Amino acid sequence: MSTNERATRALKEILQKPGNDVCADCGALGQLSELWSNMSIKIHDLFSHLDRFPENLGSTDPGWGSCSLGVFICLDCSGIHRNIPEISKVKSLRLSHWEDQEVQFMAENGNELMKAKYEADVPVYYYKPTHKDCQVLREQWIRAKYERKEFSKPGKSLTYESETREGTLMKRGRDNGQFLNRRFVLSEREGNLKYYTKYDAKEPKAVIKVDTINATFQPEKIGNPNGLQITYLKDYSTRNIFVYHDSGKEIVDWFNSIRAVQLQYLRVAFPGATDAELVPKLTRNFVKEGYMEKTGPRQTEGFKKRWFTLDQRRLMYFKDPLDAFAKGEVFLGNNDNHYSASAGLPPGTHCNGAWQYGITIETPDRSFLFTCETESDQLDWLKHFKNVMNTQMSPQDYTMEALLKHRH
Repeated sequence: MSTNERATRALKEILQKPGNDVCADCGALGQLSELWSNMSIKIHDLFSHLDRFPENLGSTDPGWGSCSLGVFICLDCSGIHRNIPEISKVKSLRLSHWEDQEVQFMAENGNELMKAKYEADVPVYYYKPTHKDCQVLREQWIRAKYERKEFSKPGKSLTYESETREGTLMKRGRDNGQFLNRRFVLSEREGNLKYYTKYDAKEPKAVIKVDTINATFQPEKIGNPNGLQITYLKDYSTRNIFVYHDSGKEIVDWFNSIRAVQLQYLRVAFPGATDAELVPKLTRNFVKEGYMEKTGPRQTEGFKKRWFTLDQRRLMYFKDPLDAFAKGEVFLGNNDNHYSASAGLPPGTHCNGAWQYGITIETPDRSFLFTCETESDQLDWLKHFKNVMNTQMSPQDYTMEALLKHRH
């Protein structure tokens, strides 16, 4: 047996240790492991058939290792590790040549042990990205762990926990669509985020209460890899602002600082709640976004293409994905309260739009009619609508329902 074959066999055995079959950084479950669990195949039997699988089973396989850090990672995260070669030396588990001492190092360490070292003290508010999250979030998580060692020593002072955070971000103009430098100030004591149109301006353009803020990365929609969408409530309406910073670290620091301030606010507002109960109330990704066509309340108007955002129970629609305000929104309550979603349009509906796959949402007040471009779009939207409507409403949901009815 050659040295390389021996190394490959040893690495296969090391992969069987708990935690090594998922990516150490984004938690992506390897497709080999999924096959194993789905098909009830013993891991050693699976590895005996390894040569039958193509090399690139998908970017989520932990088919790579950092022989300087002792962790197993997926293809996507391996690319980020390569950008910090002074910290991480990356090799393919199947294609690279491994020295005996490197294999031994992987055996002595591995994902669980290194997680205990590099994630010893991650703040509860810090957003740990998954393989579904964008590049900038995953890169800054990896750099924070291994390069800056932010979470290795308990009690370390972190930039996210400053009482005040101040700096400039590029913000998209509401009317002209241009991105311009704006000064932002986040205050834990005041519990708000302000921004100013001029750096030396005395009065802020907006004062945003942290308990109404949501922040979610939107690189594709904004057209910048560091694009962040901040939403907040203004006079019962959701207001969108779109920002970015040239530095990935800076924009992710802002994101986690907002989460840190929100958690402090919630701890005061809900003194009996645990952090585990409060953390899900911090920032959230939207359930789904995309284009559908819709018609008006009389259902005789033409179907018009609109951009839809499903955020928890609120289905908002916009003329353009980067609009500051929604043209309207639909509240999705619980099935028991006379809310429903079904495929198709009512008989006799004059569907003059380009898209034919209909959806009807019934609420206590009226029906909403939509059409999708493809059947798969229709089924995906319906799945999400029904999931929301099958979920019991919280007291906050009833408050939001009442506010939206009041507004209309």
